[in-house]
Amino acid sequence: MSISHAPPENAQIEEISQERRSVELERLASSSTRRTRVPRWLRRTSGPLLLLVLWQLLTSAGVLKADVLASPGTIASVAGDLLSDGQLTSAMGVSLQRVAVGLLLGAVLGTVLALVSGLFRVGEDLVDASVQMLRTVPFVGLIPLFIIWFGIGEAPKVAIITMGVTFPLYLNVYAGIRGVDSQLIEAGQSLGLSRWGLVRHVVLPGALPGAMTGLRYSLGVAWLALVFAEQVNADSGIGFLMVQARDFLRTDVIVVCLIVYAFLGLLADFVVRTLERLLLQWRPTFTGQ
Repeated sequence: MSISHAPPENAQIEEISQERRSVELERLASSSTRRTRVPRWLRRTSGPLLLLVLWQLLTSAGVLKADVLASPGTIASVAGDLLSDGQLTSAMGVSLQRVAVGLLLGAVLGTVLALVSGLFRVGEDLVDASVQMLRTVPFVGLIPLFIIWFGIGEAPKVAIITMGVTFPLYLNVYAGIRGVDSQLIEAGQSLGLSRWGLVRHVVLPGALPGAMTGLRYSLGVAWLALVFAEQVNADSGIGFLMVQARDFLRTDVIVVCLIVYAFLGLLADFVVRTLERLLLQWRPTFTGQ
């Protein structure tokens, strides 16, 4: 009696399924490879470029009137004129000087206060409560008082920027100091580090990421404070150009000044991020997928 063996249909079905899955994985891998071949700079600039194209189309179609918002072409032409006659270059130099002085004073003041308050309990009792009260006061509301105290020259403008920079940096440096792992402090003490050695080799490096974050945030606030400062009795700077353009209803000049503000702020943030990568090479971070 002979027994006929049926073909292994289940095995064939499983083999076909595996082949299909492998083909699908290869297709997904190839498509992912194609996506990664697109340069990152192109992906990052595609959004702003599409926005510019849409802006130009709306102005060309008459949806956006020239007295409401000038076209990108008109703005580029006006920017070229302002650069050629030196007005924009001179204004940028004055504004950069104001931001640099205010940022330096605010960074020194905020860092010193954070060190005093973060490293010493007595310092925290004396400093932190006062700083927490003052930081809730809008620095823009202090403009009239600064004008009374310092006049209408450069001093009130620098003071406004200093006030805007001090408190974000203070909060981040203070939080970075108090956020240092206590086990690291105990390890340093077990190695025989003195109090100053602990501060130098454990506390300050541990607080550095928070300090860099505070510096980036302070830069944004510095440019915001500059906008307000240069609207008050200014006779030079980017804000002065904006005030003149407002009086003559020149939206193209106003947009040029806003773009310059944004460009300078982006450039300053790039410098800080580069400095952050150099100083924090020891800290592995997630860079996205």
